[in-house]
Amino acid sequence: MNGVVIVAAGSGSRMKMGINKQFIKLNNKEIIAYTIEKFYKNDDIQDIVVVIKKEEEEFFKKEIIEKYNLHNIKIAFGGKERQDSVYNGLKSLNKDCEIVLIHDGARPFVTKEIIRKSIDEAKENNAVVVGVPVKDTIKVVNENKDIIDTPNRSTLWAVHTPQTFKYDILLKSYEDAFKNNFYGTDDAMLVEEIGYKVKMIEGSYNNIKITTQEDLSIGSQILKDQI
Repeated sequence: MNGVVIVAAGSGSRMKMGINKQFIKLNNKEIIAYTIEKFYKNDDIQDIVVVIKKEEEEFFKKEIIEKYNLHNIKIAFGGKERQDSVYNGLKSLNKDCEIVLIHDGARPFVTKEIIRKSIDEAKENNAVVVGVPVKDTIKVVNENKDIIDTPNRSTLWAVHTPQTFKYDILLKSYEDAFKNNFYGTDDAMLVEEIGYKVKMIEGSYNNIKITTQEDLSIGSQILKDQI
């Protein structure tokens, strides 16, 4: 059994539209609905948990679950930090899950191929993340905005989701992190912290996370190109 935790409990403050970005519409359909359907219609996924804000539960049930006729979608509630939210989602998954994918609710263009490859690689390598090679030169700056380093671009990748793991390994990494009061920047960092190597697999530049209003325009164009 493979499960996915879709994280949709953020505030979307950078969007500056007064609404959780997951519920903003692209071509008259909510972003989170696109995202859920990518996993709901995928035969490789048997268990889906969506992590939302508790105060948005009724809206989510009516405007997403019922509206799009989605069945057997589990709901978990977000915590103070993203790490808390993912952990709440993990605890809601069926304990028979072998592989778990962690995915951003505002990343609606994940493909069937990326999902399949992530699962296959996680079965073989325990832990994988999806990403793409960076196109721009990256500069490291200090608090005064002085450039202090220019890393070799050939070694740099932008990390996307899903991040995919054997369920027992990811759960242990979360339990250890909370026991040690450790907060990482992503799920892979927690797994690295308990001694596992994480493999990078190449995804798609279209697998964007919709964070700003500019991303809405890009997302609309991606949808048009997919028709």
